Order: sequence, then structure tokens, then C-alpha cells
Amino acid sequence: MQARQKVKKELILEGLDCANCAMKIENGVSKIEGVASCSVNFVTKTLTMETDPDRDTDIVTKAKQKVKQLEPHIRVLEKGSSRSKVAHQQDNHGETHNQHESHHDHDHAHGHDHGAGSTKRLLTRLLLGIGIGAAAILTSIYYDYAYIELALFLIAYLIIGGDIVLRAARNIIRGKVFDEHFLMTIATLGAFIIGEYPEGVAVMLFYQVGEMFQSIAVNRSRKSISSLMDIRPDYANLKVGHETRRVTPEEVAVGDLILIKPGEKVPLDGKVIDGYSAMDTSALTGESVPREVGPGQDVLSGFINKNGVLTVEVAKEFGESTVSKILDLVQNASSKKAPTENFITKFARYYTPVVVIAAALLALVPPLFISGATFADWGYRALVFLVISCPCALVVSIPLGFFGGIGAASKRGVLVKGSNYLEALNDVKYVVFDKTGTLTKGAFTVTRIQPAGAVSEEELLEAAAYAELHSTHPIAESIRAAYGKEIDEALLSDYNEISGHGIQVNVNGTEVLAGNAKLMNRERIPFEQPTDPGTIVHVSINRAYAGYIVIADEVKEDAAETIRALKELGIKQTVMLTGDSKTVGEAVGRQLGIDQVHAELLPQHKVEEIEKLDQQKSPKEKIIFVGDGINDTPVLARADVGMAMGGLGSDAAIEAADIVIMTDEPSKIPAAIQVAKRTRRIVWQNIVFALGVKAIFLVLGAFDIATMWEAVFSDVGVTLLAVLNAARILRS
Repeated sequence: MQARQKVKKELILEGLDCANCAMKIENGVSKIEGVASCSVNFVTKTLTMETDPDRDTDIVTKAKQKVKQLEPHIRVLEKGSSRSKVAHQQDNHGETHNQHESHHDHDHAHGHDHGAGSTKRLLTRLLLGIGIGAAAILTSIYYDYAYIELALFLIAYLIIGGDIVLRAARNIIRGKVFDEHFLMTIATLGAFIIGEYPEGVAVMLFYQVGEMFQSIAVNRSRKSISSLMDIRPDYANLKVGHETRRVTPEEVAVGDLILIKPGEKVPLDGKVIDGYSAMDTSALTGESVPREVGPGQDVLSGFINKNGVLTVEVAKEFGESTVSKILDLVQNASSKKAPTENFITKFARYYTPVVVIAAALLALVPPLFISGATFADWGYRALVFLVISCPCALVVSIPLGFFGGIGAASKRGVLVKGSNYLEALNDVKYVVFDKTGTLTKGAFTVTRIQPAGAVSEEELLEAAAYAELHSTHPIAESIRAAYGKEIDEALLSDYNEISGHGIQVNVNGTEVLAGNAKLMNRERIPFEQPTDPGTIVHVSINRAYAGYIVIADEVKEDAAETIRALKELGIKQTVMLTGDSKTVGEAVGRQLGIDQVHAELLPQHKVEEIEKLDQQKSPKEKIIFVGDGINDTPVLARADVGMAMGGLGSDAAIEAADIVIMTDEPSKIPAAIQVAKRTRRIVWQNIVFALGVKAIFLVLGAFDIATMWEAVFSDVGVTLLAVLNAARILRS
């Protein structure tokens, strides 16, 4: 029975500014019946889920209800609606949505939601709260009005942290007890119960200030990631007759002509019909040198036109264009979570309840069993213990770290389709390459001209170029390109193409034969078979052997450097799999220093070779396969990590691959592994740092050495430092 096709649905969560909330929404929605998979991307504020096609509308409605139930302040919009497009564009270009949201959402301020507008509101609240708190302290110093002092401290407390208390209460009603709002509320209300009013207010103040800075840091990281992704063109100049109209890229059809002026982004993939210009391709490929383009050459959406005016015939509609695919890839990359992320999500789910139970025991057991121990003293220690336990630092910084890694890789022209693939690059020990189009340019060029007898190199090349005038074969094209002069067709007569052998032609009264060894044998022309790697074209003039021309696929400039860099990164074995002849394959392998070469393979044989490697490696080690053609699709899917050449590679290969190299440069492979190693290093720094500081402060809190102040620092301070550390990945 055939498996049913799932439908992918995307919702935009406006106002999602807390990683913990993202985790709760993901867990909640994934439990809805009919949802096959669900993922919330905290950085792009997108919920992606796969559902049954006949129930998708009903499931989307249930998902919206679930989000509203879990996080009432979040506005849910379906991706693709005009409102959501505007919202999402605003989202990616700053915090405009926060100001917009405030008109709809007066009743609720979220502890983490500090966009440009709400930051000012929060600052005003905090300053007012500080003023009233100061008045309460002066009252306690100069006057003995205990009730007035308590009232002023309570007013200050509610102004500063009322939203957090309200949020904790709402979560408790909904059965969601163990979150940071609950911990802060219990700890600060506990401080009031034991008479520590100034501490209750000050701790809430410190928490809110820390949250504000943390949110600003998250938004900064979000902006820098969004600016990397800000390659989406806003409009296209559509040519209609002699006029041009400015339209959205979605309105342009295949075959339409568009005009691209200097300084504008190329809105859609197409072919240049008229004009010459230099293209800034850095946003798409990471190449710093501008690419020169002219009539007949392809341009990709996302390139920036530097100087000339170009007329381009559109080859793909916007949904299929390069820029659209890149944005889709990068924005959905986080849905495939790395093992480290999954570990932290599970860890946080069990960790907080365990700590709350430990805090309750800390408050109740010592006063019952230790003489002289008071409930007030041990209760305070338990409250400190609770504040420290919040796992915010891990929950926020780890997804941010992986998203930063994906952003940093895309900045270098490498698109990673999921943080699990980025993580997998750390364990790669075997790199397997296709040859043509991956390590070589995939374009034939004349690499050697070897005349025989009294014939000169120029005469040999000229004879071959005239003979190959009417052939459309790539080899013929490369000979004509090497000759580079005008060919006078009037000089040719008696043109005869001998199938599987070559060409017989009369050039200005001279008989020329050009073809393979079989042609020379058939015409009984004596010759010596050369051993040069590549395709050999033998030439005879007036039935005398005139020499041969070698046509070979050129090795890419950075291919040898790539193999060296991979060895330095600790790769155990490099392997090349090619359908080309053994001679050619082994020559390229020797030139580049590749460990193993397997030639004359069909696509199914390449899969067999990968499976052999799979059996000899240890379970933790990973294999990368790098390819570019449709014939590489099965191998890309079979390898642990499939990498495709995205510039000239086939659409099928790009679709099947886990990682896409936009520049077609093999040197991007070691660059991607370096980004992956740096990402893992920073993510684990955050894990060790956050857990280490928490462990120290939990012990200090339990022994009454750490006060509430230090407890809040250990929570908010560690989170802030972890977020800033994660943001470093982008600057690699």
C-alpha cells in the first residue's frame, strides 16, 4: 500500500520572543492528532508542520487554538496570506511588529517581548517602579509606617513584575507550571512572605533588566541572520512593448523580458538578451570578485547588477528561482534539529520539575529534622535554589548557535538544509567525490596539440577545426574554441560524417580525416596510439598522419587544495567515483592526491561503493558524497551527508542533497566542516558554562552562601553571556 502524501503547512507566530515558549508550542502542537511532524523555528518565528491532506484545514485551526491556549499574546498568521507576508517582512527587518502588536494586545506584556516600542514601555515601567521603591525605602528609614512601606513596595513590585506574576498565574491555570515565570514569582513572593520586601522588588527589577538585554541580544542575532538572508528582491522591471512596469517578482512569467538597472537586485533567474555588466554575486555564492556577464549568459536571482543595463529573458518563475529556494532552505533549516538540540529540549523538560521537587524538600526537610533550623531560613534558601534552576541559557542559546552556524555557512556560499547535517559534518571521516563537474569543470578544452612529421601545431589545429565545423559534439566545440579564428565555410566540400568514427572532408582541395583510432584503422593510415589521459582526436591530411589533439576536462583550480585541506582536518580517506574511463580517472586522482579511484561506474555501482565504505567505517563516523549530476541523485541520498554543486548542478541533485555549494567550488567543503566544528565548539562551551555556573550556584544557594541577587545573575547573566557567545558564530 502506498504511503499517503503529507501536506506542509507554515504558520507565522508574531510576538514569539522566547525560546522556552517555542519549545512548549512545538511540544503542544506535535501532540495534535493528524500532525505527522511539527517544528518551531525560534529565529524566524515560524511553525512548520506536516499533516494529512484531507484534514489540513481542521488541523491548522486546532494548531492555532493550541498556540492561543499556550501563549495568548502570540498572533498566529498563515504563511502565504498577504497579512502574514507584511508581518514577516517587518519581522525580518526589525521589531516593527512589536509596535504594531501593542495596539492589539494591551492586556498582555510578555516578559521576553522587548521590541523597539515595548522596550520604551518597559523602561518607563521600570523607572516608575524604581521611584516608588525608593520612596518605600525612605519611608522605612525616616518613618515607622510599616503598612505604608509594604503598600509602596507592593505597588513597585506590581509595576515592575506584574506581567510576570499574571503570566505565571495563567500558566498554572492551564496546567503549565514549571517555567521561568513561575520560578521568579514563587521566589519574589516568598521574599515578601519572609519580610524581605526590598529584595523581592530588586530581584524582579534585575530579572526584567536582564531579560530586556537578553531580548535585545537575541533580536540583534536575529537581525544579523536576517540580513544575511535579505537577498529577496522587492520588485522587477517588466518590459511590455516599449514601456517598463514595476511589478512584484511573483507576477512575472517564464519568457517575459525584464530590465535590470545598475544597483538593482536580479529578481528572477534568466538569460541575458542584451547588455553587458559586472555582477556582485557575493550574497549568493560568497565570491568576492564580480562576475562579468553578457548576451547568452545566465544570471541568478539575488545577484546585484553593478554597472550596465541588462535585458533578461526570465527562465524560472519566482517560486522556482534560486533566491526563493535559498530563503526557503535557510528558513526551514532549523526544522531538522541536531542531536545536541534534541538532548537539551528533553533535558529541560525533566530538569525543571526535578529542581522544583528538590527545592520543596530543601524548604521542608531541614526544619523538621535539624534542631534550630527555621522554615524562614530554609524557605529562603529553597527560593534562591529555584531561581538558579531556570534552564533559559541552554534553551535560548543552543538553537541560536546552530542557526548562526547555518547563517555563517550561507555567508560562505554553502547552504545547509538542517542543523542535524551541520552537526554531522563534525564526524565526517570519508569524503567521496564524483569527478565531472565536481572536481573537474565539466567542460572540454584542448590540453595538448601533438603534430607529426612536418606539420606545425597551427596547421594541425586548423585542419581539425575545419573538419569539425558542422559537428555539435562538445569535443568539436572545444577544438573550434581553441582555433579561435573565423572558419570560411566556402572552402569545405564533400563533408561526410562517419558514425562512430569521425569526419571526412575536403578543405580547399585537401582531404582531411579527423576522428578516433577506429577511423585511422579503417582508412589504413599508420599511427601510434598515445597514452595521454583524455579524448584523442587523430588527424590525417591527404592520407598522411598529421598528429593528434588531446581534449580533456580541466581540473578545478581549488581541487588539489581541497584534498590537502581535508587531510589537515583529519579526513581518513578521499575517494573518487566516476563513470569516465580508468585512464582519465586515475590521471585526475594522481594529480589531486586522492586515496582511491573507482572508474567506469554506473549510478548503481556508485551506490554499491558507498555501501562498501559504510561497512568498513565505525558507527560514529560519517561519509560525505559530493556530486552534481542527475546520475548522482541516488548516491547523494544514500550517503550520510549528500553535498551538491548548486551553481551548475542539476535541480535533481540539489533537491536530493543535504548541503548545497552555491559556487561549485570544492574548497567550500573544508570551509563548511570548519564552520560546523566552530559551531559545535561554541554550543558545547555554552552547555558546559551554563550547567557549570548553575551547579556552583545551586550548591552555594543550598548552603545559604548565595543570596537572591546572585541567583538572578546566575540565571539572567548566564543566558545573556551564552546568547552573545552564540552570536560569535556569525562572525567566523
